[in-house]
Amino acid sequence: MDYYVAWLIPISPLIAALICTVMAVTKTGRNYAHLPAWCALTIAAAASLLLLNRVSVDESVSVFGGFSWLDVARVRVALSIQLDAISLILITVVTCVSALVAFYARGYMHNDPGYARFFAVFSAFVASMSMLVLADNLFVLYAFWEGVGLCSYLLIGFWYKRPAAAKAATKAFLVNRIADCGFLLGILLLWLQVGNVASPTQGTFSRLDYVVIFNSVELIAAQNPNMLALIGALMLLGAVGKSAQFPLHVWLPDAMEGPTPVSALIHAATMVTAGVFLLCRMSPLLVLLPDVLVIAGWIGGITSLLAAVIALFQHDLKRVLAYSTVSQLGYMFMAVSCGASSNLMSAAVMAALFHVATHAFFKALLFLSAGNVMHAMGDEIDMRKLGGLRRVLPTTHILFAIGAAALSGVPLLSGFWSKDGILSLLSLMSSNDVYGGSFTVLLLIGYATAAITSLYTFRAFFRTFYGKEVIPKSAGSHAHEMPLGMIGPMVILATGSLFLGIVLAPTGIMSRYLQKIPFLVPMEELPHGWAVPVLSAFLCGAGFIVAWITTRPASKNLWFGATGRGFARFGENRFYIDEAYSFCFIKPVEWFASLLAAFDVLVLDGFWKRVSRLPDRLGDIFRKLQSGVVSNYAGWMAFGLVALLVIVLFGEGF
Repeated sequence: MDYYVAWLIPISPLIAALICTVMAVTKTGRNYAHLPAWCALTIAAAASLLLLNRVSVDESVSVFGGFSWLDVARVRVALSIQLDAISLILITVVTCVSALVAFYARGYMHNDPGYARFFAVFSAFVASMSMLVLADNLFVLYAFWEGVGLCSYLLIGFWYKRPAAAKAATKAFLVNRIADCGFLLGILLLWLQVGNVASPTQGTFSRLDYVVIFNSVELIAAQNPNMLALIGALMLLGAVGKSAQFPLHVWLPDAMEGPTPVSALIHAATMVTAGVFLLCRMSPLLVLLPDVLVIAGWIGGITSLLAAVIALFQHDLKRVLAYSTVSQLGYMFMAVSCGASSNLMSAAVMAALFHVATHAFFKALLFLSAGNVMHAMGDEIDMRKLGGLRRVLPTTHILFAIGAAALSGVPLLSGFWSKDGILSLLSLMSSNDVYGGSFTVLLLIGYATAAITSLYTFRAFFRTFYGKEVIPKSAGSHAHEMPLGMIGPMVILATGSLFLGIVLAPTGIMSRYLQKIPFLVPMEELPHGWAVPVLSAFLCGAGFIVAWITTRPASKNLWFGATGRGFARFGENRFYIDEAYSFCFIKPVEWFASLLAAFDVLVLDGFWKRVSRLPDRLGDIFRKLQSGVVSNYAGWMAFGLVALLVIVLFGEGF
């Protein structure tokens, strides 16, 4: 029974993608393309919830074989599904949030000419993400990792006729290729190393089965620790790209050019969490590489603080939420880094996955709320051009407030529990004998980011829904609240944002479920204290108060004097990181490409043009012999005859 239920999860959205593709190509039933996607994603979500409830924690790993993907000579790649605590938690989050976003998208996209194409790519994206999470083999994971990247390119560039959307899609694709090349190299090196220590009976690609890898890593660490460290660093590079961490974070904010449901899908529960999932999945390998984990923590800390500061000065509501996503992913990286102490690796994975789950609900809610604002305001989302919308959008105002409170860490809401779990682990690691100094700094970064998160979140909330009512001209006279079909999924997300944390954390459900993460030391009972939650609540309140003060009309020019305004311009331009990349990397490549183009045109083309003229020149010479004058032909004939006689008569003397 569980076998068939498990395979429903990836196959259902795949079938929906095929049906919607036929609808898009044949233009048959275009307006009903949402129905296959709705049915498939509902089935996938129901199957995930059923397995989450039915698979016993005592069965730490369940692998369900599927079919042979590639079987040539001795090379065989099988598609199988692995169910364990890590994959079940994430696949449940992915399918449930994706289904809710799909229901919302029906109302948001209903007049778009690419309606069927949208649901086709949307369903394909969920199918790829599902197999990425459920794969039992690193090679299969990488194949669907690239599938997710392809679908994200198509979704971000959905409105491909807009230059900004096409550019954003290309940027996301290329930046991720940099990281994915490193990830692929790490997989190949791991394949070679496992082949050196594993049983010779292992098949070519079965070396990359998780069970085989995790049974081999200690031998690899003993024989070639430097190579294992390189493999871990390359896998970290892959995770950094997919989860948009510094310095490869620049693609994600620009991904806002896609439709808002795409933003909710990519930035909440799916693509950007794939990097965090990779670190959690490979935790039995990374636990042997504490230095790599500390580097991951520093990357996460720098990213979380940098993105939070940039979000503080953005005017585009969706960009504020995009940088917020980058920042929260940094928290998840810091959580995983606490596994640098091997006895805390299970707790680190739990903290990261817990924040993945809560973040998926409140961030999807915030993006869809921003979509309501954008829809009502005629595609205008610049907070300088709108305001005081709580009367026009009363339900969206309440839903955005719930999401903002959860993101900011208001006590007892979901974000409070998951974020404080990470801060508590960082606090515990700050007393570590080896890495205590690093984690003390990361803890301070975590607190600072928590305060700034509350500030920019409530600042965006007040700027959008409070103050003088300003409705842009683009909204015309149709500014109104969204219909029930769009509000309904948001209410479910709001319910998760309110109660998911208190259901999973104080009750211990999450920790008990993750008690037997395969190949890791069982989770220990961690000390509980009041210092972290009290300080976190204080910082949340402080951010709220500062946001309220700085968004009042009397404080319009307060944004903190001349020096502050200069820094604000710096933050508004995202610290000119994109410009720096353009100057250091893109411009030199363009210059070198121009140089090669000139060499191609002036040197290579010139040489081959001259070579191509040789037949013409030879033809000119022989063409003169074909003059058409009979007397010339007679003369040549006489000359030939005389020459032939000379050869016959005197040839023997030569």
